[in-house]
Amino acid sequence: MTDHRKLTTENGAPVENNQQSQTAGPNGPVLMQDHHLIEKLARFDRERIPERVVHARGSGAFGTFEVTADVSKWTKARFLGQVGKKTEVLARFSTVALELGSADTVRDPRGFALKFYTEEGNYDLVGNNTPVFFIRDPLKFPDFIHSQKRDPYSHVQEPDNAWDFFSHSPEATHQFTWLFGDRGIPKSYRHMDGFGSHTFQWVNAKGEAFWVKYHFKTRQGIECFTGEEAQRVGGENPNHHHLDLLHSIERGEFPSWRVQAQIMPLAEAQNYRFNPFDLTKVWSHKDYPKIDIGILTLDRNPENYFAEIEQAAFNPANFVPGIGPSPDKMLQGRLFSYGDTQRYRLGINHTQLPVNCPHATKAANYGRDGAMRYDNGGRGPNYEPNSFGDAPKQSNEPVYAPLEIHGWTGSHAWTQHAADTDFVQAGDLYRLMDEPAKQRLVSNIAGGLGAVKRQDIIDRAIGHFRQADADYGARLEQAVKAVQAKIRGEDVTIQVGKPSHRDSQS
Repeated sequence: MTDHRKLTTENGAPVENNQQSQTAGPNGPVLMQDHHLIEKLARFDRERIPERVVHARGSGAFGTFEVTADVSKWTKARFLGQVGKKTEVLARFSTVALELGSADTVRDPRGFALKFYTEEGNYDLVGNNTPVFFIRDPLKFPDFIHSQKRDPYSHVQEPDNAWDFFSHSPEATHQFTWLFGDRGIPKSYRHMDGFGSHTFQWVNAKGEAFWVKYHFKTRQGIECFTGEEAQRVGGENPNHHHLDLLHSIERGEFPSWRVQAQIMPLAEAQNYRFNPFDLTKVWSHKDYPKIDIGILTLDRNPENYFAEIEQAAFNPANFVPGIGPSPDKMLQGRLFSYGDTQRYRLGINHTQLPVNCPHATKAANYGRDGAMRYDNGGRGPNYEPNSFGDAPKQSNEPVYAPLEIHGWTGSHAWTQHAADTDFVQAGDLYRLMDEPAKQRLVSNIAGGLGAVKRQDIIDRAIGHFRQADADYGARLEQAVKAVQAKIRGEDVTIQVGKPSHRDSQS
């Protein structure tokens, strides 16, 4: 008889580990043999149609990226190779968790996705407006998003679900401190920073490799809404961010960002005090100062939203020579998941759509057939190698440098670096805030956490913040108690849904 308490794969086999993907040693890249990861991500990618599963609500515009500094000693990427060089760019901004019909002003990370139409092919950089993320392993991503989506029973977002997942995922403490702080709700897409978030690889013409993190600093200045302001503006105009971007470009007030990079020599990664590939951590700006590399400017609205924004397909696996991946496990998972979800959402030939095909060069490969194919190669061969001199052949030139790997295959946690904990950077961030900012942060967290029905979930969650900083946890505990008392004593405007079958456990 099946033990229903035991987690299994789709074919009923028991899952040994649902927290860490299989990697080549503790610090190596994710393995394709991890059937549980591939099955879990592939199933997750196909859960919604036709809108995106995540980042469904978004806005976008076209513009240019202009190089302002010589970075050729670090990367051979041509679009970065000459001061003054300009490259066409598509930017898409979005909220993460809610549906296409939700409001722009919810408290949520914002997607910050860029497609560079370079002469060596399209380069996609798919980031957020936060430098970190909630989790560090792609195996947990479907579960994380499920905890943020509508509950299967009540069909609303349930605080119990979101905070229950967090209470079992202490690595999210840093991102929660960002999300519930003053920058959690940007005033507009123009008034927020962007980050590549992941660590990437740069390779120069000599074959020397470096690790890099991208930063996009708004030249309009950081401006944000308080929770109360966001509720008011979202109620009056749920399309606020979208229309702000559209109208600012129509007025000729073109939003722009300073593009910066942190560079880490390859040899320093192993002994850096934080794991440099952990998406829940940042690199100290003192250790690796940001350097200016360019200016991103958006100056053209799409003529047709569906054709140019809704059908835009971003894939972090779209690299160009001189740029590549790192052992960041979340990035490794996204290299598969983004392309896979676009093949499902838009079809196998979505790269032929005008917004997705290369603009500064021409794609040449042996992709054929499939739904909606309009350029099918004529009578040319559809295989390689072949004997036809004018048919495309491999370049024999690596796009990026190989990664050195070692260790046993298996489901590994990251190797701990000297200062690696799930709480240290969250505590550092809290202590950087002034007193009013700390008060707003605690109040924002308590509003949702205090609505959770199960006390054990609340206690675990507060315990994470307490480990980040004792004062942080103590203040939050008192604030949550105040919210609970208010909920018990009078009507409040917190939507918690109707009791579900799980409440019998509390």
